[in-house]
Amino acid sequence: MSAIPVIMDVDTGTDDALALAYAVCSPKLDLLAATTVAGNVGIERATVNTLAVLDWLGAKNVPVHRGASRPLVRRHLDAAGFHHEGGLGGARIPDSKRQLGGDRGPAAIVRMANARPGEITLIALGPLTNVAIALNVEPRLPELLNGVVLMGGAFTVPGNTMPDGSVKGPGEAAPTAEFNIIVDPEAAEQVFAAPFKRLTAIGLDVTNQVALTSEDWDAVNTAADLEAPAALLREIGGHAFGTLARERFALHDPLAAAVAADHGLVGTELASVAVDTRGAEIGRTRMDGPGQVEVALHVDRERALHEFRSTLGLPTATN
Repeated sequence: MSAIPVIMDVDTGTDDALALAYAVCSPKLDLLAATTVAGNVGIERATVNTLAVLDWLGAKNVPVHRGASRPLVRRHLDAAGFHHEGGLGGARIPDSKRQLGGDRGPAAIVRMANARPGEITLIALGPLTNVAIALNVEPRLPELLNGVVLMGGAFTVPGNTMPDGSVKGPGEAAPTAEFNIIVDPEAAEQVFAAPFKRLTAIGLDVTNQVALTSEDWDAVNTAADLEAPAALLREIGGHAFGTLARERFALHDPLAAAVAADHGLVGTELASVAVDTRGAEIGRTRMDGPGQVEVALHVDRERALHEFRSTLGLPTATN
């Protein structure tokens, strides 16, 4: 079977970096380009990070196109508290010296979809601003793409982001929104309503179940002669496992990339998805009756973890 041609739309923080590594390394995916969007970090840093990670992985042939610098109608909220100020967990990765792609992110998505109608899958791992802009520029985008896999939403579980962009504080009720959606709910509303041939939503319902552990972190730190993809985890994991003392690192974005390669990793339910764009529950995603969005509600956790670890060549660790 030939590799699936994909474009990755990223706001490159730590889990985006690992998703890029998965896409570069997986024989099931052919990474044509990356487009960047303001999300985990601002657009300049997201773009610098994307170039640096791809160069680190030896993928200098993958063009990077700078995309939207802010949501459609709102100020930008970032997640630097989790991803570290630079977005990559304090990683010591050299900046790239190569040039950006000639057109902006949404224009690049439209251009490549028109050049290869029906072939390309778009993997959207940040706020959906670029995708919404591309839809407005090219209304035929849903029929030009083979499909979209997005990381976003919390459908049957609590969210992870408060309306002000912060994580849950002591004594606060669990948030109802997931980060990518609350950053640009208007864009998410447009994307979920578009008639894509196949739109799969990989939300916190499944991504919180698939996580690297402190044992994985220990394994990469004690291993010698790691290849670049596995060494990437050692570079970016310090903030989460060290500074924040996390025991788990959820593979939010990498799981979406893996599902683009193999939809069988998740069990889905078809639904119409509504997005709250105002009020106390802004950014909330709700399954709102019958529809065409494939909402992932179940995941083969062990197979997904094995797929990720083996693709990146991570040292053996036990959970």
